[in-house]
Amino acid sequence: MSAWYYYRLRTMSFAEILFRIRQYFQKQREFLFHSHNLPSSKLLGYTNRILNSKFESLKLFPNKISIFGKDFDYMSDHINWQSDIFSGKSFPLIFSKKINIRTNPKFSAKNVWEINRLQFLPQIAINFRISGNQEYITHFIKILSSWIDQNSYLKGINWYSNIEVNIRLTNWYICWQILDVEQIASENKQFKEFIDTKWIPSIYQHCYYSYHNPSKFSSANNHLISEYAGLFAASSLWKFKETEKWLKYAKSGLEKEILLQHSSGINKEEAASYIQFITDFLLLSFIIGENTSQPFSKQYIKQLQKIFYYIYNFLDCNSNSPKYGDADDGKCFILDFDKNFNNFKSLLTSGSIIFKDSKLKSKSNGFDMKNEFLFGESGKMVYDLIPNISYSESSQFYKEEGHFIFRKTSNKEEIYLHFNCAPLGFLSLAAHGHADALSFVLHLDGQPVIVDSGTYTYHMEPEWRKYFVGTLAHNTIRINKKNQAINAGPTLWLKHYISTVIDLYQDEEIERVKATHNGYEKEKAEHIREIVFDKIKNEFLISDTINIRKKRTLEVEIMFHIHPEITVDLLPNCFLLNTASGKKTELCIDEKLNPVVIKGQTKPQILGWFSESFSKKTATNVIYCYTQIYKTTTFKFILKVL
Repeated sequence: MSAWYYYRLRTMSFAEILFRIRQYFQKQREFLFHSHNLPSSKLLGYTNRILNSKFESLKLFPNKISIFGKDFDYMSDHINWQSDIFSGKSFPLIFSKKINIRTNPKFSAKNVWEINRLQFLPQIAINFRISGNQEYITHFIKILSSWIDQNSYLKGINWYSNIEVNIRLTNWYICWQILDVEQIASENKQFKEFIDTKWIPSIYQHCYYSYHNPSKFSSANNHLISEYAGLFAASSLWKFKETEKWLKYAKSGLEKEILLQHSSGINKEEAASYIQFITDFLLLSFIIGENTSQPFSKQYIKQLQKIFYYIYNFLDCNSNSPKYGDADDGKCFILDFDKNFNNFKSLLTSGSIIFKDSKLKSKSNGFDMKNEFLFGESGKMVYDLIPNISYSESSQFYKEEGHFIFRKTSNKEEIYLHFNCAPLGFLSLAAHGHADALSFVLHLDGQPVIVDSGTYTYHMEPEWRKYFVGTLAHNTIRINKKNQAINAGPTLWLKHYISTVIDLYQDEEIERVKATHNGYEKEKAEHIREIVFDKIKNEFLISDTINIRKKRTLEVEIMFHIHPEITVDLLPNCFLLNTASGKKTELCIDEKLNPVVIKGQTKPQILGWFSESFSKKTATNVIYCYTQIYKTTTFKFILKVL
């Protein structure tokens, strides 16, 4: 643990060190006085409902949700809000900022936080709107009262992280919008008393915490966007004495961070799954601003549009997104608990409505429940009036950002390859990036074939975390059994590599990208990868050159990770990759190599695993090549779609 603090300190600027010192003294004051001086303020009023959708035609939601694959019954009479439902262990009910969440690698704060985001409360509110049954209001009061009683201000794990505070605020905002609070309170004395004595005081404490505990400097990633968005939503609805100050602060922060954290619509954290998570915060804030006469700037709107267009471009024909970086199944809010719900497609529905865009509509979800809540009947009218047009998609090269999407579509068939020449991640931590420079994934007709290994875990099982974020778990080259960057903790990288695009070319028949990175400077080596797509032959030629700058022997590993649903047949010097639909791809290996297929290995090193979703992993085939070289060498591979 002392090593982690040392490495963490190395990522900080002098200004950040001063900020952390101020945070430390703030923590000491809070520790001494938080139980005696609880923040409180009288609610001065609240705005009328601005999201006024009808849910009467829906079916009732069940009483359970899935937490990383495990059922959680949120209607239970006894919920321990400090407990990890997987291990059964609980975090102590002590001053939140004194809790060490990393002491036990088999005990996860994330498992606790996922429940305490309270993203099932809107489900209860919708069930009340559907049925009119007062029992749902009774359960709503009971569950939220239980949470508030067990989570006094700054006490326990659920006041540890500001992002969690603001996700709760966002979901409380949504519940208030779903419910006709004023009408229910006038008819239900218990509900009115609950609002006045429990909910409003806790809402204020959440707003107060949000404002006073920002994620700044090296931590200013998706956490900071969620903090601004949660406080903006809350301050737009509930009016306290500090509301105008909070509102101005949050809106200004959102305006700044949407530009800082995105380039050409691509999120700089280099974590594909986080795009939908962050975009929902930005989207909800935009809608609230429009509906409360607090519109965002033209620059904000333009950047939001670019984000929607990147989502459109990076989804394949079956709306699968390429995996790169961390994925933890996180959502800003959840209104559709169908396990097949695709939030990326739902976002394209939202984008098509905002910008009246037929292209975004062509890949969208249709007018789903989430968008009904956000836009109401007027939004559906806009959506229905947008022309239904089919678009032929082509390759998209984002040179400055280092994302290259090779694509060929013909007769409802698609060849899709995403080539990653991007930075490691965002800011000095690169917290959610993986060491995956020059890696690629291949999808055929919307079926992942060659894949990124995924994420699996954050703070639990450290050896597995190291594997899934490491270079060995990606379709690239590892030299001397070292990562391309130094992994100093579960969400902490040192010695970030720099990726450089050397050359690119596009015409109707040939597309080419050539790139390198400097992650192996210490090994006196350089990896250069060129991918050439022959669209006539449906063939990719991959050339990997290892430049040796000092005479020495290097160990070289080259990996191709295959999706678990793809079967692998051995041919002379080639492998045949077969999809369930019958599509076949031939992967031919350089004759200088002797590839082997490894599946589900744990020793001598972890290799051959795939994580489709957080906290889950399964064995999968990896075509693995190992060799030693002592001079500059080029390896050639051919991927031919048959």
